[in-house]
Amino acid sequence: MLIQSLKNQKNASRIAVKAFTSSASDTPRVQSLVTHEEGVHQTMKISKSWRNKPLFRRQGDVRFKTGLEAAKLLVGEAMRRDAHEEQFISSVKSTMECLSPIFDRNPSYAFIAKQLVEPERYIQFRVAWIDDTGVVRMNRGFRIQFSSSLGPYEGALHFGSHVNSDCVKALGFDTVFSNALTGYDLGASVGGSDFNPLNKSEAEMQRFCQSYMTELSKYVGPGIDSPWMGMGVGEKEMGYLFGQYKRINLKNTSVGSPFLSFTNPAFFKAPGFAVVHFANQLLKDRGETLQGKRCLIIGSGRLALSVAEKLLDYGAIPLTFSDTSGHVYEPDGINKGRLKAIDKIKSERGALLGRYIISSTSAQFNDPSSILDIPCDLCFPCGTMNDIDENAANKLADNGCLGVIEGGSCVTPGARALLRKRGLAYAPHTLTETGPAIVHALGEDTTDEMLQEEVSRIYNSVRTTAQEFNARGDLFAGANMYGFLRVANAMMRHGAV
Repeated sequence: MLIQSLKNQKNASRIAVKAFTSSASDTPRVQSLVTHEEGVHQTMKISKSWRNKPLFRRQGDVRFKTGLEAAKLLVGEAMRRDAHEEQFISSVKSTMECLSPIFDRNPSYAFIAKQLVEPERYIQFRVAWIDDTGVVRMNRGFRIQFSSSLGPYEGALHFGSHVNSDCVKALGFDTVFSNALTGYDLGASVGGSDFNPLNKSEAEMQRFCQSYMTELSKYVGPGIDSPWMGMGVGEKEMGYLFGQYKRINLKNTSVGSPFLSFTNPAFFKAPGFAVVHFANQLLKDRGETLQGKRCLIIGSGRLALSVAEKLLDYGAIPLTFSDTSGHVYEPDGINKGRLKAIDKIKSERGALLGRYIISSTSAQFNDPSSILDIPCDLCFPCGTMNDIDENAANKLADNGCLGVIEGGSCVTPGARALLRKRGLAYAPHTLTETGPAIVHALGEDTTDEMLQEEVSRIYNSVRTTAQEFNARGDLFAGANMYGFLRVANAMMRHGAV
């Protein structure tokens, strides 16, 4: 009996050990995008030959010893080629500074970055159209197809007087990383025109869109390049563009997936909803919530309005909107009724916010004179590029702002460094602008709950990547590194193309 008892105990212990080993092996472990090994601090087995290869060979061999030195060489090469494109150079410089730790760990990635800085294809064309008085008008059209390493090109269209080759190139470069963050097989492209839609009639808008698409249709299509909404391009404009594309092309869908035509209302609000979901994740990391937070919104376009709508769902208090005429400020907050009134005003082409004060007895128009003088907990810049400079960042910090969540490329590199120095939370546009890409990847049946889950997944991946490369809490660095590694690993497989 004693022997039998001992055998039973021995068998039981074996079963317990086996179960423990099995459960331990079943636990998922994170694999690094840099080395394909498990864990955070992997061992690097890199051929020293990469450090001996010249990064450039224009006037003698140019090599690098450190990742930071490689980043400076790449920025210098971009300046040599495109010194006149200040926004693009600024974007490249900010990104390469983030990527220098990757170049330190694996020098081969610096050679991939050299290819990535140059877009695959740049298209510029003339857009001729006739205005309501019968005069022939002329604008420039753009489409820059930056990278197809992960999949077909996808990216926004922007209409506005500020759109030029520099602006489009900078936004295209940023889109490479933003689309890669989603984890889906999406390439990156951006386009648009220096056409100002705010002072045009509906008939002029339609004629321009038809002329623009007549030329653009040669370079875009299902499974090739899918444009989506951007600054100055909303539901109406996309409808006009799709109508013209459908007129001159027989194929306008790909395996049932719509091209330029979306019927799900959630798609049009996804960019703003995603921004707020990222803000919620950012505050959750700090042990806080959006409930009761007073939020400064800069801008009043489709993105800004959808940001306000989702903020109300989270229990936050939107305070302001702004446009070229100035800003409106509701000291008690903008509720759903007030938001509906503003939405109705802004749905009319070229309508300005000043009209809102007629329908509200409590609204303040351009009082105080600067929107940044209004005390707030969070700031959501959703207006023009580079709205938040160092002076604006200082003013926000002085007024007690806790964080800045970008709705577009609105924060300058200097302001970004200042926000970090003064301890403000910061969610960069590279991260927050993934909303449209997520919805495009998931399709027409995407719900806000699905979008929220994807945002949480992306946020955690970016945060983990930043921590792995000793940039804990720096979401801008984490987003650029994670996005770059996904694209670079694909480019390595493709060779010199």
